[in-house]
Amino acid sequence: MKNDARLGIEGVAGDAHILLASDVTWAKKQNSDGMISKSAAKRVKDLLTVGDVVLVSPVVSTQDGVFENWSLRQVPKIQGGFVAMDVHTGRVMAMQGGFSYQHSVFNRATQAKRQPGSSFKPFVYAAALDSGYSPATIVIDAPIEVDTPQGLWRPKNYSDKFYGPTPVRTGIEQSRNLMTVRLAQELGMPTIALYAEKFGVYDNMKPYLSASLGSEETTLYKMVSAYAMFANGGERVQPTLVDRVQDRNGKTVFLHDQRSCDDCRTPNLMTGLLPKITSNRERVMDPVTAYQLTTMMEGVVERGTASRTVNLPVPVAGKTGTTNEAKDVWFVGFTSNIAAGCYMGMDQPQPLGRGAGGGGMCGPVFNRFMEVAIERHGAGEFTLPDNGTFININRFTGARLQEDAEGDHVVAEFFRDGSEPIFGVAFDGGFQVSSNMPMFAEGETEEMQQVITSTGKTITVAPQASFGSLSSGGLY
Repeated sequence: MKNDARLGIEGVAGDAHILLASDVTWAKKQNSDGMISKSAAKRVKDLLTVGDVVLVSPVVSTQDGVFENWSLRQVPKIQGGFVAMDVHTGRVMAMQGGFSYQHSVFNRATQAKRQPGSSFKPFVYAAALDSGYSPATIVIDAPIEVDTPQGLWRPKNYSDKFYGPTPVRTGIEQSRNLMTVRLAQELGMPTIALYAEKFGVYDNMKPYLSASLGSEETTLYKMVSAYAMFANGGERVQPTLVDRVQDRNGKTVFLHDQRSCDDCRTPNLMTGLLPKITSNRERVMDPVTAYQLTTMMEGVVERGTASRTVNLPVPVAGKTGTTNEAKDVWFVGFTSNIAAGCYMGMDQPQPLGRGAGGGGMCGPVFNRFMEVAIERHGAGEFTLPDNGTFININRFTGARLQEDAEGDHVVAEFFRDGSEPIFGVAFDGGFQVSSNMPMFAEGETEEMQQVITSTGKTITVAPQASFGSLSSGGLY
């Protein structure tokens, strides 16, 4: 009890309310100079003194709803948004525009324009897949220098390393910036801009090479609706908050979903048959491209940048996004029927701190929402297009494998019928490749080392990057 505190709760009788020491260990004290203490609290008086006014919330049992204890709270400085929608109709199923509407009426899901970072990369890869590339196409992951009016721009990978010839699939799974820039240069930024505008991410995207890494600003609302088009096989989705409008006599005067369902009017549908819905919507992407991109983004969740935080019992695809200095962090993903996205950041952009990232911060939010959404709405396998076939590929080298190949290195890639994939050709985007570029072997991991900072703290860091990858400018 000596480490706990006794509270008086406004509007609640009695003064025997207890704040447990075990409930404050997440917090750190803010000193009089505005700096935050380095060590977390171990007892209540490490944070508070007699007479302090604090925010607390009642904690109740999840089983029977019985009050258990009071829990310390604070209003966070970080803000963000969340949107979920039906991938077939565009119906918005959930939306959160910030921490509290009473605190701020600004809707960060629809109004906040932020840099999407690497969550924009799928649109670059979509353009590549439509232009003859495949998930097994080899792209050089090597240093790049671009001469701009502001000086040399040297984008880098998050690890400060480069990995040589790498399959396109790995480029999106591990969010390789240098591969993305080379692809964008090869395809041309006007082509990338066309795709971004076609999906509604931007109204007028500037054709700058850095925009391929998500440097231009957009809203979460637009990003989620664009991802919904990946999930439904490439058909146009118009997000909406209104399904239908009726007059006072019950007659429908507005209906958002214009798809038709003749079978729905059949009084006695044969056992085992589902009503067939006919879509008349605009196609914005080839269904094979949509499926290839979806399987690549499944890899992001299974073994890529979101593998540690997104874990669901159904097929799920998505992409993380983290901007320079982690000023904006994202995760946008989807199942077969629901697309959802999370964004976090300060209203006045500033770094969120060491280790902040889309996978670690927004990934758990997406996962927690989807766990409940799947129980309520279900989910299944992504729709497989008719005009394609699977070929076993070595996901590390892009080489074709035999049909009976097995192992962790084997991935079955989907290819269009009539377009025999070309193996063994590497694309460099027109940039020179250094002769001393090291190649990283299959399964090789980063070499880390322990260093002592100026404050005496021991941290683990990656070794120094090679020439051409040190300068910031890329987004992850």
